[in-house]
Amino acid sequence: MDQLPNLGREQEMLSIMGMDSIDELFSNIPENIRRSNSLPLRAPQTEEEIWHDAQHLLGANVDLDSRPSFLSAGLARNFVPAMVGAMATRGEFLTSYTPYQPEVSQGMLQAMWEFQTMISELVGLPVANVSMYDASTAAAEALTCAVRVNGRKATQKGVVYVSQFIPPHRMQVIENYLQGGDTEIRILEHSGDGHIDLNAAANAVGSCAVYVEQPNAFGVLDAGISNLKSIVGENTAVIVGVDVVSLGLVEAPGNYGADIVVGEGQPFGIGPTFGGPIYGIFACAKKYLRQMPGRIVGQTVDVDGKLAYTLTLSTREQHIRRHRATSNICSNETLIALMGAMHMALLGPGGLEKLARRVAASTEATKRAVLSIDGVELVDPKAANFREFAVILPIDAAAAVSYADAAGINAGFDLGVWWADYGMSRCLLIGCDERTSQSDIEALVSALSQWVSEVSV
Repeated sequence: MDQLPNLGREQEMLSIMGMDSIDELFSNIPENIRRSNSLPLRAPQTEEEIWHDAQHLLGANVDLDSRPSFLSAGLARNFVPAMVGAMATRGEFLTSYTPYQPEVSQGMLQAMWEFQTMISELVGLPVANVSMYDASTAAAEALTCAVRVNGRKATQKGVVYVSQFIPPHRMQVIENYLQGGDTEIRILEHSGDGHIDLNAAANAVGSCAVYVEQPNAFGVLDAGISNLKSIVGENTAVIVGVDVVSLGLVEAPGNYGADIVVGEGQPFGIGPTFGGPIYGIFACAKKYLRQMPGRIVGQTVDVDGKLAYTLTLSTREQHIRRHRATSNICSNETLIALMGAMHMALLGPGGLEKLARRVAASTEATKRAVLSIDGVELVDPKAANFREFAVILPIDAAAAVSYADAAGINAGFDLGVWWADYGMSRCLLIGCDERTSQSDIEALVSALSQWVSEVSV
């Protein structure tokens, strides 16, 4: 290359690109969204000054434990035993890098295998992986997996059915994953009470997969889901998204025909953490094993006949070479998944059942208390609920949420944010957990009662 004139580094790079200025470099960015002035950054600060400012900013946050909170909508306020953090911060666990050298990673591999075993037993399916990014990526990966396995035999080739009422952010992830693979997403309709329309489910016969959630987005435990497999047949995958804690009480989906089970693992091992990092679970029947995304740890014996663990059933290319991969999930949420395994191990089967009963009891107690308010009705009066339930208010739910917030209460989630088009602007999703107390319930009922009486005048 010819010797460049003695220019500054910025001008040197522009010159190589054949440009005269930074403005020319960014000319394709619309002017109305460009920042014309420099950022309003303050002068350098001392460590003490930075710490003081950070505390001031953090103090503006309202965490879920600082007030009565009934906000759920996919993430659970939960209690994580201190032992989980103590174990997870051991140096042996503080890397999630893929353990390609099993001879030096036996402890980590065994911990991963134990996680898989717990998830497999929890959902009633023979195989589980070492976790996904979250419930949404797990759902999307389950659908693409089902298309790969069932696509050739499907009479509705490349077609999958997705429950009408899954959270929009999950649907967006599913659409993003499936948009480049010649896969068509069709909606599985619900009846007027919010349950799956089993007559409509017959339309999914011959498709690659059906995705539903149990409990659904309204916290409703839909008994009809247990009949889906008999309706759609063996060549259509039934994929069920679950609340993992509910499985301490509710039948495991694998026992009523689910081919793939996914869900949010977050209630085990870690708090909501402002939406992340969290982890998703993924388990499947043997038919889908070879196309399952993520990492799988197997138990075997070494050359001396001793028990050993190693990555199995998927090649390294599946993790690092996208053109040969079945998934782009690579360095997943292993450390957080292992925290979930620690939490589940501390609970044990009896502790898990007790935890599920606590959540179910707080849900029922809150539901009864809220229904004592004049003018408040359940979206589905006959439904059994777990963790969440939806009510219809006399006026917009957004106003109720704001009123309760001013009173120091997180009243729940305004379903109009998700489904205003379905006329749900007056619907409030109220979430409960094992930490919901009687005083929390009384505070919620008091705030909603006052608000209803004011708007009814």
